[in-house]
Amino acid sequence: MEAERRPAPGSPSEGLFADGHLILWTLCSVLLPVFITFWCSLQRSRRLLHRRDIFRKSKHGWRDTDLFSQPTYCCVCAQHILQGAFCDCCGLRVDEGCLKKADKRFQCKEIMLKNDTKVLDAMPHHWIRGNVPLCSYCMVCKQQCGCQPKLCDYRCIWCQKTVHDECMKNSLKNEKCDFGEFKNLIIPPSYLTSINQMRKDKKTDYEVVASKLGKQWTPLIILANSRSGTNMGEGLLGEFRILLNPVQFDVTKTPPIKALQLCTLLPYYSARVLVCGGDGTVGWVLDAVDDMKIKGQEKYIPQVAVLPLGTGNDLSNTLGWGTGYAGEIPVAQVLRNVMEADGIKLDRWKVQVTNKGYYNLRKPKEFTMNNYFSVGPDALMALNFHAHREKAPSLFSSRILNKAVYLFYGTKDCLVQECKDLNKKVELELDGERVALPSLEGIIVLNIGYWGGGCRLWEGMGDETYPLARHDDGLLEVVGVYGSFHCAQIQVKLANPFRIGQAHTVRLILKCSMMPMQVDGEPWAQGPCTVTITHKTHAMMLYFSGEQTDDDISSTSDQEDIKETE
Repeated sequence: MEAERRPAPGSPSEGLFADGHLILWTLCSVLLPVFITFWCSLQRSRRLLHRRDIFRKSKHGWRDTDLFSQPTYCCVCAQHILQGAFCDCCGLRVDEGCLKKADKRFQCKEIMLKNDTKVLDAMPHHWIRGNVPLCSYCMVCKQQCGCQPKLCDYRCIWCQKTVHDECMKNSLKNEKCDFGEFKNLIIPPSYLTSINQMRKDKKTDYEVVASKLGKQWTPLIILANSRSGTNMGEGLLGEFRILLNPVQFDVTKTPPIKALQLCTLLPYYSARVLVCGGDGTVGWVLDAVDDMKIKGQEKYIPQVAVLPLGTGNDLSNTLGWGTGYAGEIPVAQVLRNVMEADGIKLDRWKVQVTNKGYYNLRKPKEFTMNNYFSVGPDALMALNFHAHREKAPSLFSSRILNKAVYLFYGTKDCLVQECKDLNKKVELELDGERVALPSLEGIIVLNIGYWGGGCRLWEGMGDETYPLARHDDGLLEVVGVYGSFHCAQIQVKLANPFRIGQAHTVRLILKCSMMPMQVDGEPWAQGPCTVTITHKTHAMMLYFSGEQTDDDISSTSDQEDIKETE
């Protein structure tokens, strides 16, 4: 009977049965990986939401990472970890599963002290265990710390001093913290607590509190642009928070005018600001400083240093901070450079653009110029670059790529020559006197020594002696270029610009057609108009002499030779 019920070999029913098994296994082999992938992504998204919820509620500045840059151990379970989270204020590092425990067990750096009874000179060390910096040495026995492959040794999150487990004593735990190497840059949380109490009591004599910190105390505030250049700003801000007070600012989240109000809690003429960004970010901060002057806060105006993260960085190069920062020197060295920098003045200029026309009722456009104004091929390159960066900003995160795009548009303009016969379209006046122009394609008005990403345009090259372009003499240098190819020759020191002259006031009249213009790298297309450039104010900057280039050295020696002959 069983033999009769069983389908005969090769019968249609046996083929259908085999095909059904094949279809079932095929579906399983396809759907199972899909289901597993979906389940894993669901779990990952749940973990991400859970982690973000912890980050949002936590007093730590948690940031997650897929790979730590050095051997790392969880501060809670002491296990070796490759990925997890770290606090960009106190430097705590934990595994993802230990986040909640770490949040409850460890206290982060405080902007202000909770206990008002603590006074300025009695703040103890704040120790955390493990993950001490490489090549750090014990403050007791002077031997290297962090050598063992485990969670070991301690670090003070304020003074950055380290000590071995076996060298840690009860006396060290209660010892006064002197804030270490950067004590003259750190705003102590106890200081802000005292100031907050004084404001409640309606007292403004901050000098009494600041006198306990010494005459060399020049508190530093970091203003970083997380979108500048190579998008390094966010990471740098975390590194500065570890070394300084956590109250540092990302200008994309907190505008400079609000961030600089912290200066009003500091002693007169003591504050310093380090701007991490391009020349545009520096201009944004200096505009906020001008607003402080309007509000009557001149005594609180800070001196401004620059950490160049942009593409051109001509202003930072002029002030001795280099052509660009890519992490080649540690953040601690940047702070040392800020401490060694000297205060100087920077001229700032008002650029007024008045459109022509009988029925033009619009107010003149006004810009503030720190670097240069130009009309012609370099403004056209900046305009084309700006238009494409606005469409896809993520593609322009590399400084090298940005310069390559500039090169492309410069090469294109060499062939098209969109700005030719500029001398027939404009009239130029220097200090009220009209200047005859040769056949030019571009005019550049300079306030600083550098232009075009590191070229000293006014001094040029050769045997001709020209006075150095200064950024604090109330004078503008005006030069002309014959085209994009001429600009490229100038940048590689194969040609000189056409030097038109120096002036306190520059007036340029565009008689016809549309022409590209730019002020400090901000370009636009402009119709017939009158451009007037006059002196506006001074900005207090910090100049670092340790980053001089070969051009700086040769220019300085030439200036000394000229003085000797005089």
